[in-house]
This record gives sequence, C-alpha cells and structure tokens, in this order.
Amino acid sequence: MQRVSSLIFLILLLALFLPFLVSSQRTNGSIRVGASQTAAPDVRPWLSSSGEFAFGFKQTQGNDSFLLSIWYERIPEKTIIWYPEGGPKVSTGAKVELTSGSGLLLTDPQGKNIWTSGPASDIAYAVMNDTGNFMVFGNDSRKIWESFNFPADTMLPTQVLERNGVVYSKMSEVNFSRGRFQLRLLQDGNLVLNTRDIASGYAYTDYFSTKTNDPTNESNSGERLIFDSIGYLYVLTRNGKRFDLTPKQELPFGNYYHRVTLDFNGVLTQYYHPKDPTVNSSWGIVWSYPENICHSFRGSEDSGACGFNNVCSLSQGNRPKCECPKGFSLVDPSNPYGDCKPYFVPNCQEGGPKGDAFDLIELADIDWPYADYSILNPASETDCKSSCLNDCLCAVAIYRGNKCWKKKIPLSNGKVDYSLGVKAFVKFPKGDINPPGNTRFPRKKNDRQSLIIVGSTLLGTSVFVNILLIVAICVGMFLIYNKKIRKLDRGVETNLVRFTYKELVQATNGFKDELGKGAFGIVYKGVIRTKTVAVKKLDRMVQDGEKEFRTEVNIIARTHHKNLVQLLGYCDDGEHRLLVYEYMSNGTVASFLFGNMRPGWTPRCNIALGTAKGLSYLHEECSTQIIHCDIKPQNILLDEYYNARISDFGLAKLLLMNQSRTNTGIRGTKGYVAPEWFRNTPVTVMVDVYSFGVLLLEIISCRKSVKENESGDEYGAILTDWAWDCYQEKRLDVFVENDEEALDDVKKLKDFLTVGLWCVQENPSLRPTMRKVIQMLEGVVEVNEPPCPSPFIV
Repeated sequence: MQRVSSLIFLILLLALFLPFLVSSQRTNGSIRVGASQTAAPDVRPWLSSSGEFAFGFKQTQGNDSFLLSIWYERIPEKTIIWYPEGGPKVSTGAKVELTSGSGLLLTDPQGKNIWTSGPASDIAYAVMNDTGNFMVFGNDSRKIWESFNFPADTMLPTQVLERNGVVYSKMSEVNFSRGRFQLRLLQDGNLVLNTRDIASGYAYTDYFSTKTNDPTNESNSGERLIFDSIGYLYVLTRNGKRFDLTPKQELPFGNYYHRVTLDFNGVLTQYYHPKDPTVNSSWGIVWSYPENICHSFRGSEDSGACGFNNVCSLSQGNRPKCECPKGFSLVDPSNPYGDCKPYFVPNCQEGGPKGDAFDLIELADIDWPYADYSILNPASETDCKSSCLNDCLCAVAIYRGNKCWKKKIPLSNGKVDYSLGVKAFVKFPKGDINPPGNTRFPRKKNDRQSLIIVGSTLLGTSVFVNILLIVAICVGMFLIYNKKIRKLDRGVETNLVRFTYKELVQATNGFKDELGKGAFGIVYKGVIRTKTVAVKKLDRMVQDGEKEFRTEVNIIARTHHKNLVQLLGYCDDGEHRLLVYEYMSNGTVASFLFGNMRPGWTPRCNIALGTAKGLSYLHEECSTQIIHCDIKPQNILLDEYYNARISDFGLAKLLLMNQSRTNTGIRGTKGYVAPEWFRNTPVTVMVDVYSFGVLLLEIISCRKSVKENESGDEYGAILTDWAWDCYQEKRLDVFVENDEEALDDVKKLKDFLTVGLWCVQENPSLRPTMRKVIQMLEGVVEVNEPPCPSPFIV
C-alpha cells in the first residue's frame, strides 16, 4: 500500500512538472532527430535558448511562399540572416526534418528533395545557437554541420570567413537567389568585393579591396576575416596583425544586435539594432564600403553597379540609385537595378535609315566610360552630334573638352558625375517624340549655392546661435577631413613595401644574377622571404628627381591588371633608386619569338591580345593616363602560364634623354619608334599604338622589326615595309614563312596583319585606339582595308 502511494505521488509530481520540462526542452535550442516543421502561416519555428534567433519557414511574398531561413525573432523586422544556397522558395506543405542520414532535409509538398545540409551518419541532435548559428551534432557530440560555414549574404558576431570563403548578395530585395556581387577572402589574403557572371560564376575585377595581400612577406597577408563578439569586423593576418573594417570610434556600444550584410546592390554594410523590442527603431548603419559604388568600377568588364545601359547615382547611405535614361526602358520593370533596353536598335543593314531620320536627346552629367569604339579629337559639339547621327553603329555620343567619344550598345558602368562637365547625346528616331526613360537626374547644389543658403540661415538667427553654428561647422569639417585623410593613409600604407638598399643587396646576393638590361637599367633576380622577385636598378635618373620618382612609383603602384607586371616594392635610399617586381618565369616575348624553334600560333595570338589589353588599361582605365613610350618584345614578359605582362610602364618620365637606345635623343627603341617623335608634334598614346603595331607584326611573322641581313639584300629588311608588300600581293604564306598552323587560321591571320598595318600608320589620327585594336583582334569589330602606312613606301 505504501509502495502504491509512493508511485501515485511520483506520477502526480511528474504530471505537475511535465509542462515545465517540455517547455524547457522546447526553448533550450536543442532539436532531436526526427523533429520536423511543415510550412504554414502559423508554423512554430525552432528557437535558440534565449529566444533571440529562430530557424524555420519564413513567409516572404504572398500567402503561399516560404523560405527556410534563420532570422531575428525578437525585433519587429524579423530580419533574415541565413538561408540555403540559392534561396529556394517553397509552398505550403513543404517540410524540413532533422534526419539521421541526411542532416537537415528540405522537401516540397510532394516529398521531392529540395535541399539538404549533406549526407552524414549517426546524427544525434541539432542546436539553434544564441549566436545565430544552427549546428548539427553526432552521437559523440562532434560538430557535423553549421550554418556559419555556409553563409548567405550576412555575417554575425563570432563568425569567421577563411581563405577562399565567399559571401554572396541576393538577387534583389525579395529574390534570395545568388546575385551579382561577392565578398571574397582570396587565397593570397586579399579581401575583395567584385561582381560576377551569374550564369558561369566567373568573377570580374574587384571594385573594393583591402589590399591585405603581401607578396613579399606572406606572414603579412590576410588569413581570416573575423567578426568578433563585440562587433568589430577585421582581417587577421598570419602574423597576428589586424586590418580593421569597423572604425573603433564609430561602433555603438550597448545592448545591440550587429550584422554585416552584402546587400543586393553591392554595398557591404555593418548594421546595428537595439535588442530591446520595446525600442521603436530600425537598423542603423555603422559603416559601408565602398563609399561611392557608382565610381568604384574601373574596367569594361560587366555592367558596373547597375545593369547595362543603366545609370547609377548615389543616394542616402551610400546606396546606388539606378535609372534608365531617356531613350531606354527597363528590361524587367520590377528590377530597377537591371538592364535597360534601347528604344531602338541601330540598324546597319544596307538601305537602313540615314542620319536625317534621327535626332538626339541631350543628357547632362551622364557618362558610360568604357563603351566607346571611336574617339574624335579635336571635335566641336556640332561635329560630335553629326558624326553620331551619320554613324549607324553609334547609339550614344559623349562630349567633353573638345573630344567626342562614340559608343555602341550595350553601355556599361553608367554613372552620374557632376565633376566632369560631360554631355551625353542619345540617338532616337525622329518620329518617336517621347521615348521612355528619365531625362533628369538629381543635381548636386554647387558650392556657391550652398554658401548662399548657409549664409542666409546664419543672418536670420541670433549672434550667439551664429557663433555656435560656425564652431559646429568648423569642427564637423575638421572631423570629416581627418577621417578622409586617415582612410587615404591606410590605403597607401598597405600598397607598397619600401626596402632599404642594404636589404636589396642581400636579396640579390650582391646583384650577381642578371636577368637583362634595358633603357631604364639592369634587372637582377632576387629572393625576398622565399619569394623570387625581379629587382630593377635604375641608372642615371633625371636630376633632382626624388620627388618625381616617388610620384611615378605611386602612380605605377595604383595599377592592377592581369597583363601588367605588378610592382611589389621600391627603394629610395640616398642615390639609389630600385624597383621590385614580380618575377616572370618564362622570360621575354623576344626570347619566345626569336629562339631556335618557331612558337605555336595560338599562344602568339594570346600574347598579342594580352598585350593589347594591358596597353588599353594604361591608356584609358588608370586614374592617371600612362604612356609607355618603349613597347617592344623585350619589355613584354611571360608568366608561368605564358600570359603577356607589360613591364617598364610609367618609367619614361624618369629616363634621362641620352639614355635612349636610338641616335635621335628620343624615347623608344630603333624599329619601334613612331614618326611623330621626329617631328615637333605632341606625343600621345598613339606612339604606343605604333609600337604595338610593330610588335604585332613581329608576333605574326616571328621576325625582328629590323632584319640583320648579312647577304646585303635589303628586301624585307624593314618589317613594316615588308608586311605592306606581302599584304598588297596577298602573299600571307611568305610573311609567315609557310607556318601551317597560322595558314589554317587564315581569316584571323589576315585580320591580325591588317590590324598591325592600321597601327603603324604614319598619320597618328589614322591609328585605332587600343580599345578598338582589342575589338578588331577579338573579331567584334570588322577590320577594314588599311591605306599605305607611309607615303615613302614604294
């Protein structure tokens, strides 16, 4: 009887505490194998022990669309911070289950597998952690899977991104599939933001970089991107140093949530939000990079911050605002950040509409910098308009400073820029009076207008308030200025390594291993901290050239292109001036072309195209235009994959005039020098185009520009003359000495030869730009018949 009473007491006790035990099991964040959720409007998510984070089905658009995700549960916005790769949407009745063999398994209402965290065995349980990390554990409490290792568009405090880690943006505010933008910690330790091709995943050139990669000392390179528990985001280098992205003075302290999100518009942002749900507040911004995404793209790859033909202007919070200009409309009206389609497509068919059938819309302060195929210089505004109207390829003309750039569809990297004073002329048929698009973009008040407004405000207030306002404005301007200076200094410090002369003497073993000589000095092989480098010892610099040397080095250091040899460091020690470059393992194009064996046709074509792209970058895409002045096969190097890499660019200003290897006192090398060097005419980028033309003819024929003919026969001694003769006589086989591989690709062979002859035209105005050269070599633009390069050729 006593045992029965004890049993009844235990049962009653269990019944009394069972609700609390169940409640505790439900809120401690632990999920058992077999637990599941079914997508429905009232489904209860799996909560972390504090109840701050939730895992489950979040309703997105409409009543029958759900996203498996993790979100902040206790704030009104319930912001989503994680979702499976691709952000798959599911409908009512979809199910997520923790299984013993597949981990987390997402299925649609018909039971078809949509996503799984990955095959595993002996799964014991899962936990929704109070850091926002969902973790799956095995029977031995070993961590099998965690959401922190597979970030969506957001990082949270305590989360780490290892080398080769990637964070993807969303496609749009409501589309959770992977978008165009990436945050990547590269293998070399550099943290970058870049766009990508959505179909192939190909990563384009970065538009923001921390430059935390040090080729000369890997211990200085980034190892991890860490978001610590306090709220600081920084790159940790291998030697334990930090590169802070979160400014210490700007981080709000207190009871806040923090997150770093790569937003769908490409801006990386750190947000904060009060944890107190009773505080009526939205997400605030600690910082964002880049400061101006509209102006951050420096190349022709991809479309820029907005879609093709679209125009980017900066709105509040450093966010891009994308609008189709007049004459264009959105391809997808629901996506203002996407591509814009032209109101009409230029028609170059024979008998198509002529220039008098079109008119132009004038747009102020708008430019698409990287889409031109032809430049008129000099040109009046009338000439610019007329040329575009009568050119069937021209869709838009940009006019600035007596120069006219004609552009084709599609237009890339469109932006509003009030500092340039540009005019854009958009072509449209005369019959269409009101083509779609936006003719007016928000204009920035000029400084005079701003001063008038401030002055009026000051005069309308009391003297005491005026004094306070003046003090506040001065302090504010001082703080902003200092903040900009600090950011600029940080970028310069991480850009180049400055060596002492003694360090480079040791690195080169006393300058013993000579790699080559040139007009700028001698190059030696060296080793710096196990990395092989090339050290260029500059000779006979211009007098009092210390400041000029540093200026030019700073310009060179800001260049980044796959077809340029990268400058790693420099020495400015007393009278010694040296430059430290990447080491190119396959030597010069000269040794490649003029060796004992004739190289293959395909690698020669790749070298020509790579060199053209490098030169185009120097001429058009650098912040300061660089004219090389000495393009020749000895100055084009080959890396381990035989990619062409231009060297010695930006050094021409440092060279003493009598250092030239010609007898004329000019810059350049015999056989590659443009005719304008001999005349009293301005030197432009066209001197490089001429030299490239000679180089291209050498690449095609595997012959030097000036033939050393021991027999005394002068026929074919000058390569440019001989190339014209072979072209006129249609003897391509003679020019390539019956190279079967080249003759099998006869169209490309003829096009390359024709491009070379265009480049070596004696009249600089007839030579194409390097951008057009690339288009012709790639077959994008038709290659027309060239005139005789020189009137002296018979």
